[in-house]
Amino acid sequence: MKERLEQLLSNCIEKGSDEDLGALAHLLEGFEKTIDNKYMQYIDGLLQFERKIDREKKTCEIIVPLNSLWNNSLGIAHGGITATILDTAMGTAINAILPEGYGAVTNQLNIHYIVPGIGDTLRCKAEIIHHGTKTVVISGEAFRTDGRKIAHATGTFFIIQK
Repeated sequence: MKERLEQLLSNCIEKGSDEDLGALAHLLEGFEKTIDNKYMQYIDGLLQFERKIDREKKTCEIIVPLNSLWNNSLGIAHGGITATILDTAMGTAINAILPEGYGAVTNQLNIHYIVPGIGDTLRCKAEIIHHGTKTVVISGEAFRTDGRKIAHATGTFFIIQK
């Protein structure tokens, strides 16, 4: 496996443009931080999440550096990346307040995209609206670097026993 990875890396470095190499460096830096336990999960490292959790206010904020790696064919942040970060912020806010042995999983996620995701960072903030015994309803917003709202989301999460 190591030989194959060395071959892949060598080919990418040899053939890649500056943009390709920047995207590859972004991926590898996040992966390295995950291996070094600076991130909990691979997705955290891949997107280089910076999380801020406020258990009292029942909120979570995630800031992600934007990179051409996450762009769609129009050169803006792919909607699926925005959805992933919103979903993660929402789930993190819920999981932060659940008792030991319980977790939350997405049941339904509704996103309204408003303006293109451009700039240096994407910031998503989630806030719990209703916390029931089996489900939680939550809202989320995504913002670009200039402060404009990119998307508004609502979601329902099931509370499950781990």
